[in-house]
Amino acid sequence: MVHSPLPRPGLLGRQRECDSLERLVACVRLGQSGVLVLRGEAGVGKTALLEHLSGAAAGFRIARAAGVESEMELPFAGLHGLCAPMLTHLRGLPGPQRTALSTAFGLDTGPPPDRFMVGLAVLSLLADVAEQQPLLCIVDDAQWLDRVSAETLAFVARRLLAEPIGLVFAVREDGEEHALGGLPELAIGGIAADDARMLLDATIPGPLDERVRARILAEASGNPLALLELPRGLTPAAVAGGFGLPGSMPLISRIEQGFVDQLRPLPSATRQMLLLAAAEPVGDVTLLRRAADLLGIEPRASAPAEAAGLIDIGARVRFRHPLVRSAAYRAAKAPDRRDAHRTLADATDPRLDPDRRAWHRAQAAMGRDEAVAEELVRSAGRAQARGGVAAAAAFLARAAELTPDAARRGERALAAAQAKFESGALEFAQTLLAGAEQCPLDELQRARLARLRAEIVFVLRRGNDAPPLLLDAARAFETLDPAAARETYLKALEAALITGRLNAVSGVREAAEAARAAPAAPRPPRSIDRILDGMATRFTEGPGAGAPPLRRALQGFMDERLDDREATLRWLSLCPVVQSMTVFELWDDDAYETLATRSVRLARETGALTTLAMSLPFLAGLQMFSGDFPGSEASIQESDAIRAATGGARVVLGGLGLCAWLGAEAEAMQLINARNADATVRGEGRVLAMAGCCIGILYNGLGRYDAAIDGALRGSEDDDQMYVGWSLVELIEAATRGGRPEFAASALQRLQERARAAGTDWALGVLARSEALISEGDRADTLYREAIERLGRTRIRVELARAHLLYGEWLRRTGQRVAAREQLRTAHERFADFGAGAFAERARRELLATGETVRRRTSETRDVLTPQEAQIARLAADGQTNPEIGAQLFISPRTVEYHLRKVFAKLGIDSRRELSGLGTLAAPTRDQAR
Repeated sequence: MVHSPLPRPGLLGRQRECDSLERLVACVRLGQSGVLVLRGEAGVGKTALLEHLSGAAAGFRIARAAGVESEMELPFAGLHGLCAPMLTHLRGLPGPQRTALSTAFGLDTGPPPDRFMVGLAVLSLLADVAEQQPLLCIVDDAQWLDRVSAETLAFVARRLLAEPIGLVFAVREDGEEHALGGLPELAIGGIAADDARMLLDATIPGPLDERVRARILAEASGNPLALLELPRGLTPAAVAGGFGLPGSMPLISRIEQGFVDQLRPLPSATRQMLLLAAAEPVGDVTLLRRAADLLGIEPRASAPAEAAGLIDIGARVRFRHPLVRSAAYRAAKAPDRRDAHRTLADATDPRLDPDRRAWHRAQAAMGRDEAVAEELVRSAGRAQARGGVAAAAAFLARAAELTPDAARRGERALAAAQAKFESGALEFAQTLLAGAEQCPLDELQRARLARLRAEIVFVLRRGNDAPPLLLDAARAFETLDPAAARETYLKALEAALITGRLNAVSGVREAAEAARAAPAAPRPPRSIDRILDGMATRFTEGPGAGAPPLRRALQGFMDERLDDREATLRWLSLCPVVQSMTVFELWDDDAYETLATRSVRLARETGALTTLAMSLPFLAGLQMFSGDFPGSEASIQESDAIRAATGGARVVLGGLGLCAWLGAEAEAMQLINARNADATVRGEGRVLAMAGCCIGILYNGLGRYDAAIDGALRGSEDDDQMYVGWSLVELIEAATRGGRPEFAASALQRLQERARAAGTDWALGVLARSEALISEGDRADTLYREAIERLGRTRIRVELARAHLLYGEWLRRTGQRVAAREQLRTAHERFADFGAGAFAERARRELLATGETVRRRTSETRDVLTPQEAQIARLAADGQTNPEIGAQLFISPRTVEYHLRKVFAKLGIDSRRELSGLGTLAAPTRDQAR
């Protein structure tokens, strides 16, 4: 048999994959980013393809990193490996980004950075490096990156657009979810049958029995590494005669066993050296030599393994394949592995790398060891300070396992469970709680355990069982920690409000009554205490009694001094509940604007992206009410982008109101139905209430009042939901227009209580408009005028436009055509300016009925630009620079410039100065709103 020369492993039959990688390189050369995840089983050739990619990127700067299984709990380890050669560019980053990245990498001390401010810093760092030379970042074995590194790189990958940067990952296909999910993928399967046969024939230098060939080909399934490794160790007789190929193990285990078989004949010192290298994931040659010297192993001991192609010890230690590393580690006996870790701990400088030393000591421990556990606790503190919550949880969990004293073990398990919860590892948190529960905890610790268990239940299921569990935990705190009790009562009340009508076990009123019986607030009361008292009063005594304490709580919250980052983050954590009561209970548009803009600004300044993702939809609501629909859509999209990048759940309410106001029935109902289905699964009854309100808005705009009545009735059936006031407004309009006056009268009584308790121009203006709908003659005229006057003093322009529309419709129906035209013309112009298509068309039809000819609006600037383009254009028109815009929107300055070029081309302008003349780009000021 004639054999062809041995092909490059993994590249035979890979023309399609190589073409894809070369296209990515070509794209990056042209200045456009490229992101790709190579996904396939172990041994399928991903690493070889990455080498091909590297060879194709002539003239690029190449940065490399690789995940290591034993390193998965060390925070930012993979990210630091990728970025370390670029840190000379660190000083060029904006201050908050530079501080975040320096803290994350342990180069500086400070408060824990928001992990996705670190992501923005990495994006800026890579973009800065790529300004000098195209940059290619290659990450192998990404499934073994530490969690925070994987999530940060996923964030960066999703924000790349117009930078000459390629970011390519290789991930093992194991069926598990990964932070890189959703990025462009290239599936790497086995090579074709003919290519597999050619590779196998080139691997075996001699005659090959057809039965052996067929069996190897069948079991390898085109996996190149299997084709190279399965025949190793077979005797010539076995190859020629068809004997001796075992088949009892899975393919990957068999490949690994093949490597074990290659290790077995090596000298003992060589195997020891390989074990040290396998247990030491950094690839630090100096550390490896130092550890080997402690064991009396000479440097030349690695030569047989290097000659066999199993390992390469150059500037760094690299194994031929990850399975060689795992084979070298798993083939060793447990005592030998512990000795290796102990030696590596001894060889690691405790000043330069205390966390890795602690981890090696933990792996070396045979039983419980307080000294090692205490060292792990200190490592957890350092990880927490760098923002590595997942790593802190892992250190604490291992510390708990090693702690001899049962009481201290329970405390550490409880702390580990809290850290696991904060990092999103809910099942691990539950396991740790079960372990902590078996320890002798004191009463305060048991209360903390009960609260954490309730919080986990709520996050997992959003179901009926969470509010009563939180109430039980709050009661347990009452005599132990009154402040914690009050905080937990507020959590229980929030949970009851979120579950709403889907909660048949513990409703809002029950939670509020329990909160009213909570221990008295400290003196002076905290913001959280004022909020709790106000909310408890509102939901036990009604809107009239609740408004004054809520107003006091709001004022105290807005006046709170934010002296440091901790105070700012605490303030931001309370924002969601305060924002809800501000808008839905107090109808206070001044406070709405202050809170919405401040929370977004502070979240940006502190780098609290998770909080920013929650604050942006609130700002989007303000923009929607102000008539800035493009700005509202841009804020919602930014929130969604942040949540996608950070792996957070999308805000279920995000975009519902705007979609209803835009008036496109098919799109709106598709979104509403999807949100309803999601909310039902998650147990969020509040979404069903908001969805009903949005259906009312949508169909009132379309003039389909029966459908509007159905939606508004569903939105108003739960009297404890904060959204009910808005649904009542929609129900009154739909019922009066749809011939159901009994619904309108009942809804008006409920609205009057809420609006008069709030007492703001927004509330009383909407109330006057609603009362006008069921009034006649001079009283109706007076009420419509009052509504327009009151709403004209607010920034709630969409409701003001509706007042003009309803007044104009009433004037036309009473025969006052000339006066009607003025009101209808105003309504039509404003709705058309906003983009509220259905309401604009309703106003146009009414104008036609008065005898006035009105054209439908043609496409305007807002229809030409995407929401992100419009947002960038507005910021540029305000005088912000590209770096400032990029920092605000979490994109690079180069991407900002890319979008601005498209904006200029679409609008037919040449400079940023011309943007300021395009009024449709600017968000409305308060004077404009009036």
